[in-house]
Amino acid sequence: MFCYQCEQTKGGTGCTTQGVCGKDPTTATLQDLLIYATEGIAQYAHRARKLGATDRDVNLFTVEALFSTITNVNFDPERLQGLLCRAADLKARAQKIYLDACRKQGVQPETLSGPANWTPAPDIDGLLAQGKKIGIIHRHEQFGDEKADLMDLILFGLKGAAAYADHAAILGKEDDRLYARFHELLDYLTRDRFDTQELLNNALAVGELNLGVTELLDRANTSAYGDPVPTRVRVTPVRGKAICVSGHDLRDLAALLEQTKDKNINIYTHGEMLPAHGYPKLKAYKHLVGNYGSAWQNQQKEFPLFPGAILMTTNCIQRPQESYKDRIFTSGLVAWPGVRHVTRDDFSPVIEAALAQPGFVTEGVEHYITVGFGRNTLLSKVDEITELIQSQRLRHIFLIGGCDGAKPGRNYYTQFAQLVPDDCLILTLACGKYRFNKLEFGTIENLPRLWDVGQCNDSYSAIQFIVALSKALGVNPNELPLSLILSWYEQKAVAVLLTLLYLGIKNIRLGPSLPAFLTPGIVQILVDKFNFTPISTPAEDLKAILD
Repeated sequence: MFCYQCEQTKGGTGCTTQGVCGKDPTTATLQDLLIYATEGIAQYAHRARKLGATDRDVNLFTVEALFSTITNVNFDPERLQGLLCRAADLKARAQKIYLDACRKQGVQPETLSGPANWTPAPDIDGLLAQGKKIGIIHRHEQFGDEKADLMDLILFGLKGAAAYADHAAILGKEDDRLYARFHELLDYLTRDRFDTQELLNNALAVGELNLGVTELLDRANTSAYGDPVPTRVRVTPVRGKAICVSGHDLRDLAALLEQTKDKNINIYTHGEMLPAHGYPKLKAYKHLVGNYGSAWQNQQKEFPLFPGAILMTTNCIQRPQESYKDRIFTSGLVAWPGVRHVTRDDFSPVIEAALAQPGFVTEGVEHYITVGFGRNTLLSKVDEITELIQSQRLRHIFLIGGCDGAKPGRNYYTQFAQLVPDDCLILTLACGKYRFNKLEFGTIENLPRLWDVGQCNDSYSAIQFIVALSKALGVNPNELPLSLILSWYEQKAVAVLLTLLYLGIKNIRLGPSLPAFLTPGIVQILVDKFNFTPISTPAEDLKAILD
């Protein structure tokens, strides 16, 4: 196997025998093959769409397949084998749609090569043999390091955007124009020769695609559950039976809340689910009592201590320990061998597991944090923030956001937030916030100094705030008293970063280490064009920004 798609990849270069995430070689190879099969689907779907023919099942599967290969989503070879069988069926369907469209239009069908001609081997050994012939190493051998790395930058960005598209689709929001871009860019990756500048342009095109997808997801979330509002969230236990819900899937959380509303079970959010407390239609459930634990990488320490059931709705699942393996469940695209999979239509196994556990037998000391600074709330504060900046009562805004992780060096973000002067505002989003979101930052001009914008899924809210503030102040976004201090771990962060670059946002500081799939030459391009900067020390970076 070879995998370097996440920040924690072994040695900062690539996992070759076992993923640091827990992914074994079989899983890694089947994921590579699933990407290859999905590119084959895209070859037909892209051409069929140009002739006016589309298929919803093909569209949905495309984003589901990409999402399934994101770090910490699907570790189950059996589930992946099933996805490969479905990929073969849908590739055949996409091919038929394309050929039918050609006949109707009187067009000579193209003779396609590469993934379009893939047919699945009859067993897992055969699939593994197929998977070993494609993948990252194969790309490097065929195209060279720089072009292969840029291809992976595009692919990993597409994986991240696909996760957001899947979340939106689950809530009933789809846009064929966005599916068209997924298929077009996946089809592009099947070419047999590439130009470096064209690859860079298409990487930024992924950022444009992701901007559209996150706008769609924002509409999906807010139309389903209302605009988030500032909300205090308890972060200590409440006596009683308990279920902990992790991941990003708000519809799963809503379904669980409805199915437990008369069960005397308290529901806790975990990890990226924390911002759910700000949505009016979710916070209306009184048994959504608080947030448990911290970011994903601490689950093997925190879940053994949770006295109830645990539901993992999306990434990031870690290898479950025996102490809680019988009371952790997966849903959606998440899978781990031996862990029971459930669907939102029937969460009774989760409920029964929670009732069988003792729950919290004592009440914790009350402690609260505040979430809910989503798009609507942020935009309502633009005039106030503009006046504070113009009167020099607000010196600078820092957006400290992104992924958390286990790799050393992430205390940088805690220290940076602590060093931010009192006359500055801190915006945060995604699970990186857990490095400092329980600290006290006080207020500035009666406004809290720490604003939690939401999940990584809510990056659109932060972007809209930046755009609105730049308009209000009459300056370019890069001229705002605003700095982005970002951390990354997996492929959704890649998609968000590409969106920021597509928008021309400069001076981004990124850490704790740069992606292994960016060659020094590509990094230099980002430095030259966007003044892209790796983090150094909190004090040095803060001084460089504020001086």
